[in-house]
Amino acid sequence: MAHTEHAPRVAVIGAGLGGLSAAIRLAHAGYPVDVFEKQSGPGGKAFSEQIGAYRFDTGPSLFTLRPVFAQLFEETGRSIDDYVTLTPLEQICRYFWRDGARMESSADPDRFADQFHRTFGEDPAHLRSFLAYSEQIHRVTSNLFLERSLHEWNTIFTGEFWRSVMQLHKIDALRTMDRANRAFFKSAHMRQFFNRYATYNGSDPYQTPATLNIIPHVEYGIGAWSVAGGIYAIPHALERLARDVGVRLHYGVAVDEILTTGRPGLRGRIGSLFAGPQGRARVRGVRAGGVDYPAEIVISNADVTPTYERLLGDTRAPLYKRYQRLEPSSSGLVFYWGVRKRFPELGLHNIFFSDDYRAEFNDIFQQHRCPEDPTIYLNITAKDGAPDDAPADGENWFVLVNAPADTGQDWESEAKRVREAVLRRLSRELDTEIETVLEEEAQMTPPDIAAKTDSHRGSLYGIASNTRGAAFLRHPNRSRRYRGLYFAGGSAHPGGGMPLVVLGGRIVADLVRRHDPLDREAR
Repeated sequence: MAHTEHAPRVAVIGAGLGGLSAAIRLAHAGYPVDVFEKQSGPGGKAFSEQIGAYRFDTGPSLFTLRPVFAQLFEETGRSIDDYVTLTPLEQICRYFWRDGARMESSADPDRFADQFHRTFGEDPAHLRSFLAYSEQIHRVTSNLFLERSLHEWNTIFTGEFWRSVMQLHKIDALRTMDRANRAFFKSAHMRQFFNRYATYNGSDPYQTPATLNIIPHVEYGIGAWSVAGGIYAIPHALERLARDVGVRLHYGVAVDEILTTGRPGLRGRIGSLFAGPQGRARVRGVRAGGVDYPAEIVISNADVTPTYERLLGDTRAPLYKRYQRLEPSSSGLVFYWGVRKRFPELGLHNIFFSDDYRAEFNDIFQQHRCPEDPTIYLNITAKDGAPDDAPADGENWFVLVNAPADTGQDWESEAKRVREAVLRRLSRELDTEIETVLEEEAQMTPPDIAAKTDSHRGSLYGIASNTRGAAFLRHPNRSRRYRGLYFAGGSAHPGGGMPLVVLGGRIVADLVRRHDPLDREAR
């Protein structure tokens, strides 16, 4: 769309999915938009790595909530199917337990229930009841918590808000995920299976509210998809759409500073929670690659902490100080292994569970160390959707172990210890000495994640959701301290994960159109 005359200029810091989501919507609405990304391409955490003959997605690996992405394309008059090929997964993930139990999770609820019954003796009615409960949480929370800003007064003064508030007793916020799952299932295997969903936003199932049991409905009620070309095809599709609507993309250009004028006003505690009148300071652009780019609107797709510390130089901000007190989400220790062998027992997604799940999360969140006995996630895109990611006689293994955020641990020692544990477990499960078939190898630690993606301490999802109020403590999408400054990304509302940051980008675009409209006289 052609830019409206005198439209406010928009500078987006970071070409992650949240930044691209906001940029696309605003460019389509008529705003001139520039996106600055220090990496060589789009995606943020959802990037790509080529190691020899093997290609790896470096971050998210499971594609869910297709309607969230489809809506972004539809808002511009286009179809997602013209940009990326998505295929519903019939078998979502393969699971392995140390006692020899193995199971494939089916996208079909009846088959899924039957699998659990045949494998663990669990009454199929228990799973059907649980999935109905998960759907109820989604129905109550999605409109309020996922699709709207929680920090704007006009959200509160809506019928939808109060209808959701009147049903909050249905979201199971007063007990932990583990307690809820114990009430539904007799099988310890099934409880561990569903406790795993706390890791989808970097939290601890023994602390996080059972409200996060919304996630199984997303995966099994709405569905999961295979992506042709791997997950990195998603940011490439958004990049192409961004160019089609007129977004200007600047790769290999790091933003050094957010330029401001005036001084931030002082606000009390209530002001830090709800966006009202702003201080005297406002943004006036960004300095990127040593060049000043004027802009009336700046959207930070970087995490909250580096935005305040490095880009604003404002460590006195109340919300910055609050974030330093909040518990970060878990991070990850990643191994990229090019394996010169094929394993038919493995699928696109694979989980190897630890023996003592509670001890694993205690290691991460209380002891701040990698688990002694880690649960292992193994993603192999060459299995489905991206056969060219590995040679015909090999597989590209993306191996992820949940890890604590970086607090100065000896990561060289931690990575060595975890690597040995992972090799032992996989070698035993697959009856192959895995180290003998490794052809290529690299790794990524929490400090590496922090450096590459501006994630505070390498946390993958901003703050953890280990308290009942965590959903309300994420950074607002609109700054009260600096007029014209907005936040989109995993550390801001509504949180981390590909669908949520795309929704965050939509929330930001809506806020920009309301508070910084195209017609300047309307402001």
